[in-house]
Amino acid sequence: MIMGMPVGLDVDLLRSFVAIAEEKSFTRAAARVGRTQSAISLQMQRLEGVLGQTVIVRGKGGSVELNSEGHYLLGRARELLALNDDIMRSMHATPVHGTVRLGIPAELSARYLPRILNGFSQAAPAVEVEVEVAASCFLTLKLKNAELDLALLREGLEPRQWPAAEIWRSSVKWITSDTHRQHLRDPLPLSIAPADCPWRPSESNECLWHGMVIRALEQAGRGYRVVSTSATTQGMMAAAQAGLAVTNTLADDRLPEGLRIVRADEGLPALPECRYLMLKAREPRQPATDMLAAQVHDVFGGIANLDP
Repeated sequence: MIMGMPVGLDVDLLRSFVAIAEEKSFTRAAARVGRTQSAISLQMQRLEGVLGQTVIVRGKGGSVELNSEGHYLLGRARELLALNDDIMRSMHATPVHGTVRLGIPAELSARYLPRILNGFSQAAPAVEVEVEVAASCFLTLKLKNAELDLALLREGLEPRQWPAAEIWRSSVKWITSDTHRQHLRDPLPLSIAPADCPWRPSESNECLWHGMVIRALEQAGRGYRVVSTSATTQGMMAAAQAGLAVTNTLADDRLPEGLRIVRADEGLPALPECRYLMLKAREPRQPATDMLAAQVHDVFGGIANLDP
């Protein structure tokens, strides 16, 4: 050992510390890590001795709190444990080969697909990913036909009696040209999804995007006229860019040049939020599908679920 070099941190001590911080109880933390309460109490004494700092404060009634040093340690401990676990998985795991098929809605693809693919390529470099970028209604049909292993869909389009997990939600905003004033016209010119989508699944009696917009306007008593329809986000935005109409998109979408979000004080009714689900095929290709699903959770789990 080099003289003066600090003693290294034991990952078992850190794992118990994280459990205590998250459970806010030595008793529950002990059960979580499979040790006795006295054992993890001794572990925390050792940890604080190595650090030369108190990190846990015991309150009345057995409550547990972290001081400022403890909160700092918690964040860094989680990072270190995640890195440790990733190294162990990589060194011990049998390489996964094959192909996995992912379906993702067009409105999510530009921002999130690169992050999903990048993370998955590191976890399973020998697996080929076939990606289908399309409208949720089309992806629903492909999932039902066993042409996808994993699909991300807008809520309301999922097949009946099909297990699904919510992964993300977003508010929806009106979009207009930044050089035209179509959002102030009456009746309001719309670029919108078609009412009768050719891929609409039997589970839905309308195009969700179309119905959402029309209901919001009618409930607000706002007149409108449809000047352009498109089954894709890009097609709807093109009409707005040309100054012909207003359209709508997810609040966090990166807008093309020449477009802006309509402010809340500019007279258009609020649109409801949009939720997205993740669904696996009935007989997915494993273990690649589960690995890809875990990566999707990692990507969307790091995003605020509701826009401000």
